[in-house]
Parts: sequence; C-alpha cells; structure tokens
Amino acid sequence: MVYRNTKTGYGLIARLLHWLMAIAIFGLFGLGYWMRTLTYYSPYYKTAPELHQSIGLTLFALLVFRFIWKLANPTPHHAELTPIESHGSSLLHWGFYALLLAIMVVGYFISTLDGRAIHYFSLFDIPSIHTEKGLEKLAGKLHWMLAYLLIALAALHAGAALWHHFIKRDRVLVSMTKGPIK
Repeated sequence: MVYRNTKTGYGLIARLLHWLMAIAIFGLFGLGYWMRTLTYYSPYYKTAPELHQSIGLTLFALLVFRFIWKLANPTPHHAELTPIESHGSSLLHWGFYALLLAIMVVGYFISTLDGRAIHYFSLFDIPSIHTEKGLEKLAGKLHWMLAYLLIALAALHAGAALWHHFIKRDRVLVSMTKGPIK
C-alpha cells in the first residue's frame, strides 16, 4: 500500500482526502440547500445549521491538512496531458483550494458576526473573532454564490475526469481511484 504520492499516481492519503472532501462538499451543499427551506417551526431549524457548521469546520481541518500534504508530496505526472490540460488542471485545483477557503471563512462569519460561537458537534465552541451585526445576510449571499460556483467547478472537474477516462482512455482518473502504478 502506497501512502504517499508518486510520479505515477496519488497515494492512499491523497486519495482518501480527495474522496472524503468530495463527499463532505456535496453533502454540505445538499444540507445547505435543504436548510434554506426550513421555517422557524421546523424541528431541524437549529440542529441542521449546527451540523452544517460542524461538518464545515471538519472540512476546513481536512483542507489545511490536504494543502500541507500537497506541498509535501509530488504531484503525479501525466505525460498524456497536453500543456493546456496540465495548466488547466493545476489552475482548477488551486482554484478549489482558494474557493473552499473563501466559502469556509464566509461561512464562519455568517454564524459569528452577531457575536455567537459555533458549537462544534456539541463538544466545544469556536468563538466569534469579530462582531458586526447586519452583515450576516451579505455573508450568507456570498456563501451561497461561492457554493454554487464550487459545485460548478466540481462538475467541470468530474466531467474532465470522465472525459479522460472514457474518451482519451488515459490514467488520469485511475491515478485518483487506484493510485500509483507499481
């Protein structure tokens, strides 16, 4: 079992981070979309946002770890990629990191600008570092727009991976599912 990335594929740690984060991102998007339909009288009115925030904070920790892991590991080389595909792939991945960070920061401020802390799975509190009442709605709109942009980029990413796998028939998708060639 190869834990670290090699020049021929992603190691187990990178693959686990990729797929765990993908599941969390789509799950958070679905949960957030559903939360917008809740009324004050819904039994989930308070628990759904707390779950969304806690999973979002967990995703933030995974993002930080994944960023460090990416810096400490080689990026697999795919000789079959054209220079434009390689550059586009790199831009898309770094764009994901920046966009995820922006969504998480804005999400944090949605919850804490009024001075309240975030309850992390009811284990401990993440305090507010800045209060400015009235900006929660603006932060909420920005969070919503960035989340839709993230899902659009994820669809582009998935489409490109499937195109490589089924049309070009190269190892790009396989390197993220099965790992390095031994």
